[in-house]
Amino acid sequence: MSAAVNRETRSRNSRERPSSGHVTASSSASHGNYKGFVAGVFSGIAKLSVGHPFDTIKVRLQTSQASQFRGPLECLLQTLRNEGVAGLYKGATPPLVGWMMMDSVMLGSLTFYRRLLNDNVFNKQTSASGRLADKLYPATPSGTTQLPTVGHALAGVLAGWTVSFIAAPVEHIKARLQIQYSPSKRDRLYAGPIDCARKIYSSHGVRGLYHGLSATLLFRTFFLFWWGSYDVLTRLLSSHTQLSTPAVNFWAGGLSAQVFWMASYPSDVVKQRIMTDPLDRRRFPRWHHAARAVWRENGARGFWRGFLPCFLRAFPANAMALVAFEGVMRTLP
Repeated sequence: MSAAVNRETRSRNSRERPSSGHVTASSSASHGNYKGFVAGVFSGIAKLSVGHPFDTIKVRLQTSQASQFRGPLECLLQTLRNEGVAGLYKGATPPLVGWMMMDSVMLGSLTFYRRLLNDNVFNKQTSASGRLADKLYPATPSGTTQLPTVGHALAGVLAGWTVSFIAAPVEHIKARLQIQYSPSKRDRLYAGPIDCARKIYSSHGVRGLYHGLSATLLFRTFFLFWWGSYDVLTRLLSSHTQLSTPAVNFWAGGLSAQVFWMASYPSDVVKQRIMTDPLDRRRFPRWHHAARAVWRENGARGFWRGFLPCFLRAFPANAMALVAFEGVMRTLP
């Protein structure tokens, strides 16, 4: 998604080679910043529509005993048989609202941090020998210096930490709704996301809603792999293929999301255990307690339980989110 949020660095010539969203030394603030927030709404809708059924299967595998489901296919079939297609979209409302906000905050803060790092770290005049970025990347033909991959990776981490303060309560509520297996609403603890949030808040306050925040911050630290690899892939696809800009964005966005999940998945398993831990009788007061429980139950394999639906979801959900985001960005005046 980094190509869209740095549109101020992209050429107005539509036939020019695809941009990898680099911030250059000559970057200036965009006059259409509102577009990123509006387009982020559509990005969130696309991401949830494509990815939420995969996410439901992932969370159920992550939080259930190994004897309950033999694998993702059995989990999918049991969910469809007992709860119908609607069961795959349980807990969809919080992330639908949340992804709209999260994508807007993520893309907006990502742009901000890139510019901040570009102007104050990588392209700052550090000595008579020139800028730090000059030593990491050669100057472009126009004489400007691109933000290096490490800058994109660091900006991704900072943006991940920023959006975590929105993501933590959204993902907490979503996870608790997703592990309600009863097809009858009368037998469920929570009637819906609002009821879930209200009950958690009335019993445990704001701290209850933000249960799992530290695990969320740790998980999103791995955004360095996402945005770093997105930059690398965009450079490679732009230089060595004849793909159009949307196609480069599609492939780089989907593949970099898969890189991210391969790096971060074990931490997500632990995060889900913490978020679905009963608040009244907590089994995991610390992150390492949840990690030890996963290891004790299934060994190293436990940290990868549910990985397949997550990995399969990563490409289409994020690639389509990028297509939606770019399309709206091009449409808005």
